[in-house]
Amino acid sequence: MTPVRRRKRTLARTVLRSDDLDGILCCGLLVIVGTVVLTLSAKVQIPFWPVPVTVQTLVVLLIGVVFGLRLGIATIAVYLAEGAIGWPVFAGGGGAEYFAGPTGGFLIGFLFAAGIVGYLAERGFDRQWKTALIMFLAGDAVLFAIGITWLSYLYGVPMAISLGLKPFLLAEAVKVALAMAALPFAWRYIGSRY
Repeated sequence: MTPVRRRKRTLARTVLRSDDLDGILCCGLLVIVGTVVLTLSAKVQIPFWPVPVTVQTLVVLLIGVVFGLRLGIATIAVYLAEGAIGWPVFAGGGGAEYFAGPTGGFLIGFLFAAGIVGYLAERGFDRQWKTALIMFLAGDAVLFAIGITWLSYLYGVPMAISLGLKPFLLAEAVKVALAMAALPFAWRYIGSRY
């Protein structure tokens, strides 16, 4: 029988230590802040073909790593619910129709990506750049697998890969490099203060 790795504190839980009542309030506040940051990241668009590139996937991965498994998934779920009821939180607005369109698979993939990254962060993968790379690549792989699967259903595999994956590989590599490079520095900074 292999030993179970003990959960470690995430960045958010390291900085925001509190009792149970304050913890619930803090978690609620973090979810709100996370959805606002995710909404803003959807609105920051870099002109690109066939669709603009946003920093949304980077923020999804960072929400997972900073908040952890449960709070990360809760934050993404609230964000998706806001968009589903029509709040203009997505790159092009809001409404349930986004889940049936080409971005629907990627939106659902946000949940799984944040969950995987959060799970791995709770096991210490965010402490070193090598393991952070594995963690972020796993999150991105799941996100794109779900997104491409949905696009393949809508448009066929060749078009899904040429429109939903290939144009974004370089941008995703840059986002992952930025995220994995920042984490060890964040932990060193936090470690010196807490």
